[in-house]
Amino acid sequence: MAQATLVGYATTMRLGKSEEVQVMQARKAKFPIGQIVRHRRYPFRGVIFDVDPTFSNSEEWWLSIPEEVRPRKDQPYYHLFAENAETTYIAYVSEQNLLEDESGDPVRHPEVTTVFDGMEDGRYRLRSEHAH
Repeated sequence: MAQATLVGYATTMRLGKSEEVQVMQARKAKFPIGQIVRHRRYPFRGVIFDVDPTFSNSEEWWLSIPEEVRPRKDQPYYHLFAENAETTYIAYVSEQNLLEDESGDPVRHPEVTTVFDGMEDGRYRLRSEHAH
């Protein structure tokens, strides 16, 4: 099983009637950067290159998802170098819609080599200049 990634997110905490403060909290993302995943409903897969602790895209983008399949905002969202049978692209996917890809096949997206320097144990390794 993949090791979880720790991500931070801000939440607002009330101190008094009119005082609020933003507090950073930690949440474990189920999938780490470099993990190859596939979508639960749609026929595409990809490698994770970034994680947002909660939804961080536009409201317009979120509302464009049909309501019956629209994911919650309060969960990690993953940026993927994605591929399907026809093309490669960048995808933004909620944690609830991802599953581990167990095919062992590399991802053919052309930008994979700009962020990762190869695979080890079925997972991509970040290039040293991208690790933090």
